[in-house]
Amino acid sequence: MPFSLAEQGATLAYSALVLFLAYFVRGMAGFGSGLIAVPLLTLTWPLPVVLPLVVALDYIGSAGQSVRNARHIAWREQLVLVPFMIVGVALGLYVLRAAPAALLARVLGGFVLVYAVYQLLPLPPPRRSRVFAGVCGVLGGLMGTVFGTGGPFYVIYLNLRQLDKTAFRATFASNFLLDGGIRLVAYIVVGLLRVQTLLAVIAALPVVSAALFAGGRLQARFSPRTFRWLISALLMGSGLALLLRR
Repeated sequence: MPFSLAEQGATLAYSALVLFLAYFVRGMAGFGSGLIAVPLLTLTWPLPVVLPLVVALDYIGSAGQSVRNARHIAWREQLVLVPFMIVGVALGLYVLRAAPAALLARVLGGFVLVYAVYQLLPLPPPRRSRVFAGVCGVLGGLMGTVFGTGGPFYVIYLNLRQLDKTAFRATFASNFLLDGGIRLVAYIVVGLLRVQTLLAVIAALPVVSAALFAGGRLQARFSPRTFRWLISALLMGSGLALLLRR
């Protein structure tokens, strides 16, 4: 049954609000837009529609951050991740095409819930070994391709390497520039990135730009602990909604 104009308007307003919230968080933290946008948008749009939209928007945001902070990028850490990232993207494409959409949505909900709890636990960081690049690179590419939320694994690895705040943000942005570019090409190859998606990206850019600007301006207003609790509460809500969705 086709949606009424009122239902279409409500869906678009909801989508704009989700995008603003997701990229407000990215403006504050430098990451997290996919973790928030993908599960919440998937409540109203199919996952294969949401993924290329969010990846394209993240790619545009990361490109701007990478250009401004190129001199701070920790290239040695970045290049170690790339081969494993490519393996993960290839595995993700296979899963995305082979698994039922309903199953993927529930797995996404479970993943988001686990990550929300994980970031609140006072766990001591493991050793700084680059061995973690293999695990984090493959899982980042896999989860990023299937759910648009591979960022947590890259964050974990860069935290293990104990980069300072400036280098961390610059390296993460360049990481997504590489990872997102590979995924966008993969989505084009399998037919997920279409003209309608590009039009949606253009329509969303004003909302995303305003959110990134506002998040950047308010970055210092929240303590790290308060910020983690707020994001975890939001992620738990979206994860539960996906798990309970029929």
